[in-house]
Amino acid sequence: MPVDPGTARELVHRVFDLQRVVRCLANSELKHHDLGVAFQGVLRMVAEHGGRAVEIASRLGVSAPVLSRHLSDLEALGYVERHRDPEDRRAQLIALTESGWAALREIEEHRIARLQSYLADWDEGRAAAAVEALSQLSDALRRGSADRRLTAMTTTTAQEEARAAH
Repeated sequence: MPVDPGTARELVHRVFDLQRVVRCLANSELKHHDLGVAFQGVLRMVAEHGGRAVEIASRLGVSAPVLSRHLSDLEALGYVERHRDPEDRRAQLIALTESGWAALREIEEHRIARLQSYLADWDEGRAAAAVEALSQLSDALRRGSADRRLTAMTTTTAQEEARAAH
């Protein structure tokens, strides 16, 4: 049975509200770390996927020149490094440095602690149900999307998740 239009409308509103709240929280958290939200997103994507810059740009939904500028800044800070791809000498492989991993861990530990404080009145079951609902929604949106770029940008395999846990 399809979702009622009123429920779908409410879900759209809740998703946009969640995006707005998360963006506002992320911007308020900038005081905690010297990296902006965009740089933090690049660090997370490199940690999860690594690989060629063009693939990372696609997953982030940005142009190669935009990513290249971010990578240059992150490289200057000592957070990422570029290596020639042995399979294609024209391409570069991007990886986090130890400093990059440390910065990402610090950022995420701070975010986790903040989220725990925001959810202080939630029990584990409620939090797990929210994780499951958000996962199901993300999966449904990926499956329903005819836009292959959306699927490429958001798909994370178990192998990539394991690499991100580095």
